[in-house]
Amino acid sequence: MERLKKAGELMIPLDKYPHVPHWFTLRQAMAVLEKTKLHPDLPGGPSLARFVLVFDETYKLLGITRRRDILRGLKPQFLAGLPTQAPKTGPEGKPDPVLPEVSYDKILQGLREQAERPVSEIMLPIQGTIDYEEDIFQVIYKMVEINVSMLPVLRENMVAGVVRSVEIFHEIAELIL
Repeated sequence: MERLKKAGELMIPLDKYPHVPHWFTLRQAMAVLEKTKLHPDLPGGPSLARFVLVFDETYKLLGITRRRDILRGLKPQFLAGLPTQAPKTGPEGKPDPVLPEVSYDKILQGLREQAERPVSEIMLPIQGTIDYEEDIFQVIYKMVEINVSMLPVLRENMVAGVVRSVEIFHEIAELIL
């Protein structure tokens, strides 16, 4: 008789998942995310990481940073205060102008300046964790309950890896289909 898989069996080990120290810059975190390819053996091939874990000097998990948090953090200071949503269309169906006209060089300079900010300035707190020995249904319950798609997996109170909804979904699909 089969048994339910545990979080530890479904996780991506920490040494294979992108993680950075809190003093890394947004540029450095971007570089880590860009070079990381996860699970080349899954159906559909490798996938990209959507999060980078952020640790302190003692490898205590401080938070996570998503790709979209990095993009938001790159917004140049001279654009601060302007809306981040796409422009709304006016009465003639044309976009209403939202952004001031700014040269390419000025935008690029602003992006590069913001990219030197520490990742700790934009990281999000950890919403929850899961123990290495908890089964797949406990993982699903926790992910759904706190509305996350990735949970750090703890083993003896240390981060051993992460489990993502994509691995959980694949495992459930294998059981059902």
